[in-house]
Amino acid sequence: MIKHFHVLYVGQIELDNIGLNGTPANDRRYSKDRLNEVFASSLDVAKTMDELGFHTLWTAEHHFQHEGYECLPNLIQLGLWLATQTKRLKFGCAFNVLPMWHPIRLAEDYAMADIVTDGRVVMGVGRGYHTREVETFGAPLLDANANREFFEEQLELLLKCFNEESFSHKGKYYTCPPEVPYRGYTLKEITCIPRPKYLPVEIWMPIASGKTIDMMAKYGLKAMVTLNGEKILDDVIRAFHDACHKHGRPIALGEDMIWGAGVYLADTEEEAIRKVEPSHDERYKWFAPFGFVRYADEQGRTWGTPGAPSRVPSLRDGVQQKAWFCGPPSHVIEGIKSIEAKYPGLEHFMVHWAEGLSPREFKEQLRWFAREVMPAFGGAQVQIRAAE
Repeated sequence: MIKHFHVLYVGQIELDNIGLNGTPANDRRYSKDRLNEVFASSLDVAKTMDELGFHTLWTAEHHFQHEGYECLPNLIQLGLWLATQTKRLKFGCAFNVLPMWHPIRLAEDYAMADIVTDGRVVMGVGRGYHTREVETFGAPLLDANANREFFEEQLELLLKCFNEESFSHKGKYYTCPPEVPYRGYTLKEITCIPRPKYLPVEIWMPIASGKTIDMMAKYGLKAMVTLNGEKILDDVIRAFHDACHKHGRPIALGEDMIWGAGVYLADTEEEAIRKVEPSHDERYKWFAPFGFVRYADEQGRTWGTPGAPSRVPSLRDGVQQKAWFCGPPSHVIEGIKSIEAKYPGLEHFMVHWAEGLSPREFKEQLRWFAREVMPAFGGAQVQIRAAE
């Protein structure tokens, strides 16, 4: 039963001339001041979500994006600041790109945020997908096997920082600590100071492949899946469920997962599609080249694989595949419940803030969603104040 409602904001500014026939993604370039708009937008939406009873605002770590799509480089800093400006809302890291960090520094930063916000910053890790970012920071990405191997060793070290009073680590990429003289003795172990207030740390990760799923289950990570077609979503949820059981985690189907979809409310489905379609199309102008078209054809083949469609998806494709829900509240409720009914352990639903949708319009959508959609889910804790 869905109990908690989230929002995903990847960190876009208010883009101009959006849509398939708008400014090409690679041609976008904005001033320093325009790119800095993301911080005011984050605060504005966070305060609105806090008033409306949402659970978590998730943001994405990215670097060097003069195009204006993803402009937030440090999620723990952002969450720490936003927590001082709100009362209850949590702030999720979707995701700290671990290959661009030293895992001990990330562990220390998170532990401080966990302590001073009393658990309102939520840990998330990912392997990255932008070569411009990951390779610039000196980590592998073009070599997918090296990226996966590097990430897994980093994750092991991160978990030692969180879970062990003192530790040492000797791997392919890290030796911690080095055996050096220190105050009259040879260093053999180190202790991470501080360690998080709440243990074990809840760590989320996006599902990217079958190998990723098994690793996540092995290390006790939780999963986020967003803007997937219904068939691919089902395959992913069942694969994660089976992997968790294989590794001794007897979860219910859909448990330990956040499912995200696009939502746009209007009096009719056609009106909703007309209004949000430019934003939908702007997203795929940027993301489709990275392989983020997670729809399947009638035979269950993922778009872009042999025999399946390879075109950029339309919003109507997304609605048909239940990656998007557009129309009046009753229609959106029905669509979300049709997915919820399949997975008894599913407790988390996340609304995707479509690239190109202004903060003003998105806040209006959140208010409408909180007022007329969230109360339809019996487990949800809905508190609407100062919403109108």
